[in-house]
Amino acid sequence: MVASGPVRGRCLCGAVAFEISGPMKQIIGCHCTMGRRQTSHFLAFTAAWDDDLSLAGEESLSWYRSSADSQRGFCRKCGSMLFFATDGAGRTSISAGALDPGHGLRLAAHTFTDDAGEYYTPDDGVPCFRGGGDDVPMPPRRQNG
Repeated sequence: MVASGPVRGRCLCGAVAFEISGPMKQIIGCHCTMGRRQTSHFLAFTAAWDDDLSLAGEESLSWYRSSADSQRGFCRKCGSMLFFATDGAGRTSISAGALDPGHGLRLAAHTFTDDAGEYYTPDDGVPCFRGGGDDVPMPPRRQNG
């Protein structure tokens, strides 16, 4: 199942809110070292096409360039990790924990499992990818009618 908007979400304090009006990728658990350092545990993300993502409260959204080609978006008031974006990809990853209930998405895979913390093992039955990447496709862009 591919979730399709509108799906809403927000940071902890509500200063940054967002809405996704189109299809969304199933959830990926990312165990990369940078993400674990930022949140103290692994991250769970969905993704949406940039054209389908609208933001409110952008003045409270900060972006941290975490590598030469990617950045992470967070609320500067409460610190909530909200987004991950790779330059030129045309899509934004969205923290699954920031989504409002009712989206219907499910965990579909784990990535960067070689980087998982030594205190846990991703073994919930979904596919695991030792390095980056996964085989969970982005849904097709919606057709403008």
